[in-house]
Amino acid sequence: MRAIFYTQPGGPDVLQLGDRPTPEPGPGEVRVRLAFSGVNPTDWKSRSTAQPGPGGQIPNQDGSGTVDAVGEGVDPVLLGERVWIWEAAWQRPYGTAAEYTVVPARQTVLFGAAPSFELGASLGIPFLTAHRCLTLAESLPDRLGPGTLNGRTVLVQGGAGAVGNAAIQLARWSDATVITTVSGPDKAQLAARAGADHVIDYKQQDVVAEVRKIAPHGVDAIVEVNAPVNAAIDAQVIALHGAVAMYADDGGPEVTVPVRSQMALNARWQFVLVYTEPRRAKEIAVEDVNGAVLDGQVRVGWDAGLPLHVFPLAETAKAHQAVQDGIVGKVLIDVTA
Repeated sequence: MRAIFYTQPGGPDVLQLGDRPTPEPGPGEVRVRLAFSGVNPTDWKSRSTAQPGPGGQIPNQDGSGTVDAVGEGVDPVLLGERVWIWEAAWQRPYGTAAEYTVVPARQTVLFGAAPSFELGASLGIPFLTAHRCLTLAESLPDRLGPGTLNGRTVLVQGGAGAVGNAAIQLARWSDATVITTVSGPDKAQLAARAGADHVIDYKQQDVVAEVRKIAPHGVDAIVEVNAPVNAAIDAQVIALHGAVAMYADDGGPEVTVPVRSQMALNARWQFVLVYTEPRRAKEIAVEDVNGAVLDGQVRVGWDAGLPLHVFPLAETAKAHQAVQDGIVGKVLIDVTA
C-alpha cells in the first residue's frame, strides 16, 4: 500500500512516501480502506518529538473510509460499512496517512451513507476534545444532546479554530447559549457560521464586560485554547460551579490562576487531553458526537465556519506544515488522490 511514514522524529521533511506492507487485522481489529486523513496539532507535535518504533510510524490519528477486512471476534457485518476513526496512531504504528489502517473495532464509528468522508475525517480529536470541555463542570451533565444545555451559557475562547468550531456546534446542538471570542472580522464570520450566538473581537472589545452583559452571573463552561493569556479573563467570567477546560498551550507552558476568587466559586480548572482521558468519558463522547452527526447537526466547510484545506497523500508534509503554521480551518489528506 502507499503510505506516509517516518523513521526518526523531526520536521515535516522526515515524512516519506513509499510502499508499506498492507496490514492485516488481528483479533478484535478491523482494517479500513481510507478515503481521508485528518491532521491535528498533536500529529505534527508527535512527529517532531516522539521516537517511532523500529518499523517506522505512519502518522495521523483521525480518518474516514470503508471497512474492508475484520479480525477474529469481529462481526463480519461491518464489512463495507462507512466509518470514521479516532486515535488510530495512539501507541500504534498504523496512522491514517495511508491507503489502509488497522485499529481496534471500537475505534471505528459507523456514520451512515449521508455524511461525507470529509466530515468523518474532521471529527475525531477536535470533536472529542470539545465534548470533554463542555461536560467537565459539576453543574453540567456528562452527556450532550438536544436540550441538555438548555439555559446554560458557554464561552469558547478562539471560536475559529477546529476545536472551537466543534465546541460551538456541539453546544448549539445541546441548546446552550454560545459566546465566542475571535481576533478579527474574518474569524468572526467563521464563528457566526458555526452557530455562535454572540461573537466578541477580543482585540477591539472588553471581553469581561461583553460577557457579563450577556451572562450577568457568569458562564457555565469555558473552552480554553490559550489559558496562559486568558486566565485572568476566565476567572472573572466563570460562574458558580463552572469549569475552565484547558486543551492547548498556545500562550505558553504555564498558567496562573487567582486562588481565592476561584475557591469562592468552587470553580474547576482542568487540563484536557483526549488520549489519556477516562475511558468511559471518551466512550460517551464518541456516542454523542456520532449522535450529532446522525442528527445532521455537524457540518464542515466554509458555510460551517470550518474551511477545508485538502492535500494529496504525496503532500502530507505540506499538510503538516500548514497545521503547524496555524492555518485557519481543517486540514485533510485525500488518500485516494
